[in-house]
Amino acid sequence: MAIVSIPPRTMSLRFSRTDLAFALCFCFVACTARAQQAQQGVAHGAANWWFSIAVLALGIALVFSLRSARLLAHRVRLDAIVQSAMDAIITVDEQQRIVLFNAAAEQMFRCSKANAVGRPLDVFIPQRFRGAHHKHVEQFARTGSTARRMGLQSTLKALRADGTEFPIEASISHARVGGAKLFTVILRDISERVGAALELEDEREKVRAGERRLDAIVQSAMDAIITVDSGQRVVLFNAAAEKMFGCGAAQAVGGLLDRFIPLRLRAEHHAHVERFARTGETSRRMGVRSVLTALRADGTEFPIEASISQAVVGGQKLLTVILHDITLRTRAQEEVARTNDELRELSLAMIEVREAERTRIARELHDELGQVLTALKMDVELFNARIPAERTDLVDHAAAMNRLLDSTVATTRRIASDLRPLVLDDLGLNAAAEWLLDGLAQRAGITFKLDIGSSCADVGEPQASTLFRVMQESLTNVARHAHASHVVVRLRCEDGDAVLTVADNGVGINPDARAKPGSFGLRGIRERVLLLGGTLNVERNQDGGTTVLARLPMPAATGGEGA
Repeated sequence: MAIVSIPPRTMSLRFSRTDLAFALCFCFVACTARAQQAQQGVAHGAANWWFSIAVLALGIALVFSLRSARLLAHRVRLDAIVQSAMDAIITVDEQQRIVLFNAAAEQMFRCSKANAVGRPLDVFIPQRFRGAHHKHVEQFARTGSTARRMGLQSTLKALRADGTEFPIEASISHARVGGAKLFTVILRDISERVGAALELEDEREKVRAGERRLDAIVQSAMDAIITVDSGQRVVLFNAAAEKMFGCGAAQAVGGLLDRFIPLRLRAEHHAHVERFARTGETSRRMGVRSVLTALRADGTEFPIEASISQAVVGGQKLLTVILHDITLRTRAQEEVARTNDELRELSLAMIEVREAERTRIARELHDELGQVLTALKMDVELFNARIPAERTDLVDHAAAMNRLLDSTVATTRRIASDLRPLVLDDLGLNAAAEWLLDGLAQRAGITFKLDIGSSCADVGEPQASTLFRVMQESLTNVARHAHASHVVVRLRCEDGDAVLTVADNGVGINPDARAKPGSFGLRGIRERVLLLGGTLNVERNQDGGTTVLARLPMPAATGGEGA
């Protein structure tokens, strides 16, 4: 946009060809009319020629008035445009003194028109730029160009009346008016634009810094990070991925992710990724139900765990997987599982040996020691019968021996029963459970209810011993800690499992009691159940009391439930 503004003193009244033609036509019409009057006999001699001259002068005066009116209207319109322009417009003469200063310039430079007109333009240019500005205007005047944009290679600076600098963009034009060369500059304050550009550049620099930090994090991550596009072509392959797959990023980027997936798993992988992309979820762990397998560049397979995420960047959907090589963990887990299996087999063998040894000792206590004590008791009775009546001291001594023998026999039977109740081997689990509950009722005064399904009465070893030990430990805890008045023991065979429930109405187990140091009762029976492939849960009831629930898989020969 170039506007050449014309100051009042430079306005010219030279006539155009149109104005002269209009004046001549006016005179011709007037003279023609006068000639017709002369032909009609209206003649006044020399007066007619003076009339013609007057008409010509009048025509010239009329043209002059019309020309002046047009120039005035043009100037008013131009001045209105200049004053209403949103950009600052300044016109200077050849000495670069201001001859026009519009309203926008007043607002931009915070200087009134009265204070600006007549002053050199330098007052609105920072000191360090004035020399360069003068040279630029002089070079522009010599080029012959009518208009040019200024500051193409750098941002221009202007100076307000209060001394503050601000950035501008400008265009310059020149024209010769009334013999004088005038230069007009149109200025626009770009402070907001420059500020916005600086803010935008700051934001871009922050984004670039964030990208650099993210790239550093990605490249220094210990886990492999791979990003693919919607066609599952690799667009990012970090250093850990290079090490994990034995493949450089230059070789991986641009290629399909399939090269790192075993052939038999590729179709399943594609389907999984497509389903994930459709869900709209931002992230998900992969391989929750099974171990994932990846393929190295040399063709070897290895186990991994992975998570996948998706994001839209620049209108393109990108999917990122984070992979962790779990080869060592898998080997360790396999080794731990193998060791645990060996320990369980060893523990089971030790339990079986211990139960066998307990049975043997119980049998010896019952049979051999019991027989010896019985024979000794018979001898004491015989000795007591032969003591003379007057030997009261011997009678009292024999009675004391008899009482000691009775106590020893009872202790022997109790020890034998604690080691291995012969009733379990001789009469089965049902009778052994009744024997336990009868003993509990006698010692602690706790009432009981026993409910054993008929199909569970003939449970064989080692399940029978394990179920008996669970009942024994549970009832011991009831007697010692529960403060209960009633206990229910129930045994059922369900879906091939023996399910034992021991429930009391006591105060309930303390949750901290299970982790109490030196408390091996519950731990011991839980381990025995686990060794047979079962489970054991100990829960506190909502209405008080404790329930012990043991579930043991039974041999295939055991039938279904029979109430």
